[in-house]
Amino acid sequence: MHSQILAPVVTLVAWTIIMCVWMMAIRLPALKKAGIDMSKARGGRPGILDGMIDERAQWPAHNYNHLMEQPTLFYAIALALALLGSGNGMNAWIAWAYIGLRIAHSIVQATFNKISVRFPLFVLSTVALAALTLHAGLALLHGA
Repeated sequence: MHSQILAPVVTLVAWTIIMCVWMMAIRLPALKKAGIDMSKARGGRPGILDGMIDERAQWPAHNYNHLMEQPTLFYAIALALALLGSGNGMNAWIAWAYIGLRIAHSIVQATFNKISVRFPLFVLSTVALAALTLHAGLALLHGA
């Protein structure tokens, strides 16, 4: 039997791929519109296109970068819970809440990007991540 917490892990990876495709679908036409020749472009630092292309075209890219940040902690703690045998029941539900909040955060950031909506989603997802971390710590202590 597999750990239920693995389904949210796979879902977040799938969502990240969706955001990557979304980013490319929006950004590539914006680059062309801005007159940026991809055959001559060189790599730079993250955010270098801010101010060079339409701000709205950057929002999915900013979110994709965010999905490479805090969610890496989610992956680690979810896998730890699965290995500890604590990835079912309440922890799986908390993981699903984390995923739902991160997807909502992505949609907000990539569409209308209102911080007063986005920030509470981030805070709530951080609380869910903290709860999973606490539960993993308790599972370690209980098993020791």
